[in-house]
Parts: sequence; C-alpha cells; structure tokens
Amino acid sequence: MTQLEGLSMEEIIEQGKNVVMNTYGRLPMTMVKGEGAWVWDTEGKRYLDFLTGLAVNSLGHSHPAIVKAIQEQAQEILHTSNLYWIPNQVALAERLVKHSFADKVFFCNSGAEANEAAFKLARKYAKKMYGSPKYEVLSMENSFHGRTLATLTLTGQTKYQEGYDPLPVGLSYTALNDVEGLKAKISEKTAAVFIEPIQGEGGVIPATSEFLQKARALCDQYGALLVFDEVQCGVGRTGKLFAYEWSGVTPDIMTLAKALGGGVPIGAMLATDKVAAAFQPGDHASTFGGNPLATAVGCAVLDVMLAEGFFAGVQERANYLRQGLEQLARKYQTGDPVRGQGFILGWPVAKFGPELVESCRQKGLLINCVGGKTLRFLPPLLAEKAEIDEALNILDDVFSEIWK
Repeated sequence: MTQLEGLSMEEIIEQGKNVVMNTYGRLPMTMVKGEGAWVWDTEGKRYLDFLTGLAVNSLGHSHPAIVKAIQEQAQEILHTSNLYWIPNQVALAERLVKHSFADKVFFCNSGAEANEAAFKLARKYAKKMYGSPKYEVLSMENSFHGRTLATLTLTGQTKYQEGYDPLPVGLSYTALNDVEGLKAKISEKTAAVFIEPIQGEGGVIPATSEFLQKARALCDQYGALLVFDEVQCGVGRTGKLFAYEWSGVTPDIMTLAKALGGGVPIGAMLATDKVAAAFQPGDHASTFGGNPLATAVGCAVLDVMLAEGFFAGVQERANYLRQGLEQLARKYQTGDPVRGQGFILGWPVAKFGPELVESCRQKGLLINCVGGKTLRFLPPLLAEKAEIDEALNILDDVFSEIWK
C-alpha cells in the first residue's frame, strides 16, 4: 500500500485537492481494487465498471494474462530506450502488422502522442512527395484527437481549444458523414484527412461506410493521406480487432492506444511502407515508447483477443447489451435510437444526463455522459450476460426514478 494507507476516502480526496492540479472534475470516490468487470473503492463498495477507464481496461481488471505479463517482465527488464532493439516491441509490431493494413509501427505512450505522430508524419510525407504548398489537414467537427497543441487543434470542438491561441495553422473541419462538405473542403493543399470511425467523446457517432469510402476516394484523388483515429474504438472495442474492418475501407495511417495496453500506457501509429518511409532517424521519437513492459502487455492483450472465438463472443454479448438498451429506450421513450458498434454504445437522452449517471454510480454502475446528453457505455469485452443484466436492471431503476 501507499503512505495513504488507513486514510478514509474523504481524507484522501482532501489531500488530493491540496497537491494534485485541478484538471478533472473528479467524482467523490477512490478506486483501489479491480477484478473482471468490477471495481472497489476504499470504503469497500463494489461497482460494475461499464466505463473501463475510458475504454482502456477492455479485458477487464486484473486479467490473468496481463498480470502474468507484468510480473514476468518486471523480473527481467523494464526499460532500455529505443537506442537499442527491443524484442517485445518487435513482437507486438509483428502482431499489429499481420492483422492490419499496415507495414510499419511507431510506438509511443498515449493516444494524443499517436495522433501527434500521425500529424507530423502526414506533413513530412506531403513535404517529401509534393513540396511545401501541401500542408493543410482536415478533421471532423465534433471530433476528439488529444490534448497536445496540435491534436487539440485537430479536435473539432472549440470548448477544448479556448485559451490556447494561437493554434497551429492549416487545420479546418467538416461535418462527419457529410460527403458534400468533405468535397468542398478537400483540395490539392490537403495533406491528410483525420477521421474517427466512431466519434467517442463526440457522442458515440459512427461514420457511415459510404462516407469512409468517399473519403478514401477523395484522398486518392487529391494525394492526401487518410488517417483513422482508433484510439477509443480500436483494439477489439467494436467486435473486430479494428473498427475500419466493418467498412472495408483501409487508411494510410491508423492510431491506437487505450485498450492496446490493458491499463499500461501505450500508443501506436501504424502506416503503410510508402508513408512510413517519410520518417527517418531523428524525425520523431519517444523515450518510453514501446518499452519492454508496455509491449509485453500489448502482446498479451492481442494474444487473448486473437484467440479463436473471442470476437464472436464479444459481438454476441454486445448485441445482447444493445437490445437491452433499446428496450429501455422504447420503454421510457427517450428519443433518438441507441447508436454505436460492439461495446462502444451511446444512448441519447434529451435531459437528465448527468443526473442519470450520478444515480447509476450511487447504485453501483459506472458509466458517463458525453456532450451532456448521451450516456456512453464501454464495458469490458469479457462482460458476462449476468453482469449486463445487472447493469440493465440498475438503469431501469434509475430511469423509473428520474425520467419524467
């Protein structure tokens, strides 16, 4: 335990307010243990975790394969730096390349870093192939790509950008699924188009296959790179290893993080050989990126997910959850239909979003609300039907009390 052992939850929170920067609107709880789909706070209360650290703990908490990988790697070596070859990094890159469109992988520590790397690679590639006029980057309104200055600018939500002017130049936005809007914005100056196959922070809004197909064709027409941000929706979340697989559209670059490390920080940028060749030694780097520990865990995560029958089970249980949510949405007449794919689901509610989330928490279910009006569900991919039933029962109780 830490030096805070023996303190109450309230005491820990008060000490935290004194020493931790106020960058989150934190809930009044302190989680200290997790197992499978469940977490416990310092007071011993148990919660059903259908948020999974914002799509990070996709195999649940304390999965045996992840625990084993961490223990075994910690006894060997934790870090060396990328001045040397790292066998686990090579092994994880091989798995990612084998099961995706990509030929090369760059490792970092987070989704923001992966998107920053993709932004830099896209501009470097455009400079190398076409010269200086081709530097503009187009992303989607309502998107979210990270908190660095460049990825903040990529993010198509002004609320995240306030107070950080001047922002990097050359970025603009168009609406997701608006083909005509995309046609109007893309040009010979466009170096890349960034798209989340499912906008997570934007309200769990999927890109249509038609839109992704047209984006691919327009990028090919104008010599722009198509970049898919699968930081939240990738690595099994949709019921396939990668969300782009549902559309049949392949990008030039893809970014990953969150679930890839099962709780250990890791990010990855994947690209084709042609595009990846624009990076040479010294162009980009990450001190901790792809270190022995993070990539050992990444290998363990993929070994679990790539086992026979894994994704069939995910799709079956995700459909079970979706059907349950749809039944509740009809029962309480909440308006727009449930949306998403696999175990990234959004339930639009016209009112009471934060109140519904808080009441769920008090009854032992962890979810959140994005945009103030969409309940977001990110359960463990291994959530059992009995646990899904418990979540649905809590939701039913909460709506019966609050929804009017």
